Amino acid sequence: MTDRLMLLDSASLYFRAFYGVPSSVTAPDGSPVNAVRGFLDIIAKLVSTYEPTALVACWDDDWRPAWRVSLIPTYKAHRVAQARPGATDLEDVPDALTAQVPLIRETLSLLQIPISGAAGFEADDVIGTLATRATSPVDVITGDRDLFQLVDDERAVRIVYTARGMSNLEVVTDQTILAKYGIHAAQYADFATLRGDPSDGLPGVSGVGEKSAATLLQAHGTLEGVVAAAHAGDGMSARTSARIIEAAPYLEVAPRVVRVAHDAPVDVAPVPLRALSDADRAAAERLAEDRGLTAAMTRALDALAAAGR
Repeated sequence: MTDRLMLLDSASLYFRAFYGVPSSVTAPDGSPVNAVRGFLDIIAKLVSTYEPTALVACWDDDWRPAWRVSLIPTYKAHRVAQARPGATDLEDVPDALTAQVPLIRETLSLLQIPISGAAGFEADDVIGTLATRATSPVDVITGDRDLFQLVDDERAVRIVYTARGMSNLEVVTDQTILAKYGIHAAQYADFATLRGDPSDGLPGVSGVGEKSAATLLQAHGTLEGVVAAAHAGDGMSARTSARIIEAAPYLEVAPRVVRVAHDAPVDVAPVPLRALSDADRAAAERLAEDRGLTAAMTRALDALAAAGR
């Protein structure tokens, strides 16, 4: 079997699990476990479908890093839990999901799936760093388009995109991005900078949407090329040129916010998947029985065991 590293955008997946599995799924004590069950089923499906030889759950040790906020103060600002006194740096997450995150981490530990984060960095940056270090093909599992910038056909780095649901997964390659947006993956970060993203609090350039951002990059190659052309009045309308120039303060800092880090201080190395020992499997099964997750845990254990043969 060819080595293949799978990197999970963990928060993206446990949010999907939480909203995809009914809240009526609870443990025997009545506590919510719908996100945990959904997360286990996601792991089972992904491992069975894409057959990784190593798997890492990448984590947001800092979901809204101060260094990004210092560059663009609106970055993810609308997601902050403002209603919680003195907790302006906390993400607004449903309480029923927050309560399950420690159990998701415990479950991953029992499955011997390494969890990797980095102080001051988001999971995206952990993924970018591990994908950069990888010497084998990489599958990045996410519902976040921002990570399209990591696609690299030459290095066999691809995205398994979950936004359409786990029953309709999309493998994203450079050709996929070219067909959808008219640009290459290497241009995606510049494209996202120009276009902006209200969901992340990134304003973009006024009047520049997806189509015009793609057109500018098709003509000028990179963000730097677009800015240079705007100042030269070359290859774009006077109105667009003026908008690019007016957005100079934003364009000077936004690339650092939008681009995924490739050198985060990640100290967890991927390890080969393998079947758990009888004792370790029994420990995972005991937790599952206590929390009413027996069937989902069995599916995940069996998928991991098959992958580790």
